[in-house]
Amino acid sequence: MPDELELKAVIPDPAALRERLRAAGAEERFRGRMSDRRYDKAGELAGRDEVLRVRSYHHEDGPVQSVLGWKGPVGRSPEGYKQRQELELTIERGTGAKSAPHALLTALGYAPVHAIDRRVEIYALDGAIVRLEHYPRMDPLVEVEGSPAAIERAIERTGLDRAAFTADSLADFVRRVEARTGQPALLSDS
Repeated sequence: MPDELELKAVIPDPAALRERLRAAGAEERFRGRMSDRRYDKAGELAGRDEVLRVRSYHHEDGPVQSVLGWKGPVGRSPEGYKQRQELELTIERGTGAKSAPHALLTALGYAPVHAIDRRVEIYALDGAIVRLEHYPRMDPLVEVEGSPAAIERAIERTGLDRAAFTADSLADFVRRVEARTGQPALLSDS
């Protein structure tokens, strides 16, 4: 089963980061709204630190492409990256792509337990995937996924301080922004 390795950081200046990525030759793969719906059944998955989700990519020309995914418990790689097993099934782009995986999970007894909606920009760069995330009310984040070497090359190309990148979860970033601002973070606009 494949492992996902990743690091995240707060983006101080999204426009500058976008320009550095483009100047480094990053290839834009997607730009638009990305919605995650996490599912569970009586807390079974959360109790095992597993995630079952439907991630939907809302293309500006109308169609939706969805990915049904499972993630295993979070760990740390020997190099300090966030690491977890991941299985994903892509649902073909089209009008039914948004509803089909949700209907399947509901039929199996799972219910939505968490929603995340954000505007994203996804780039391929030197063997890594770099995703800029813009939430309704939260610091903008950059996530870098790939092999350790690809992650490090991409981080260097971002121009951001390497020490800013962590294996922390989104929940950790939420807690920090809420402590700093005194306001609740808003991860979904629906």
